[in-house]
Amino acid sequence: MKTVLAIAVLFLALPVCAQHVHGEGRLDVVIDRDQLTLSLELPLDAAVGFERAPRNEAERAALASAGRALHALPFAPNAAARCALQAKDISLPYLDGKAPAAGEHVDIVASYVFRCADPAALKSVETTLFKDFKRLYRLASRRVGPSGQGAMRLTPNRPSLTW
Repeated sequence: MKTVLAIAVLFLALPVCAQHVHGEGRLDVVIDRDQLTLSLELPLDAAVGFERAPRNEAERAALASAGRALHALPFAPNAAARCALQAKDISLPYLDGKAPAAGEHVDIVASYVFRCADPAALKSVETTLFKDFKRLYRLASRRVGPSGQGAMRLTPNRPSLTW
């Protein structure tokens, strides 16, 4: 399985055509033995409608709501694989005390690691991100695992990554 991990590192290091596009995020999926890792990157604007420090209570509430949505686990592997969340790491600018330099694009970065009791049955991951973030219209996804690699574009009408 070291081969899968090596391929994953090379695959995910490839550049993506559009790095920071408002309304569009990126999801990288790595399957290694019984571990499923989802790495998410979203422009802050897609989640809250602005890309700067909040200026009022409504904007602070929007940031807090985005944080709750990300912590509530916006991804669900198909039930047959019996995956359980093992770890999550969410970086939400301004809410977590991190403020980027002026003029920089601001992104939410999150990762979710699952252990799957039946990894051979892992065939899909569904997301609720489009329901949670109405400004998000596309999620460019790349996947690598024992069955190969692939890419797929998720949208509000197609919120499941399948392979």
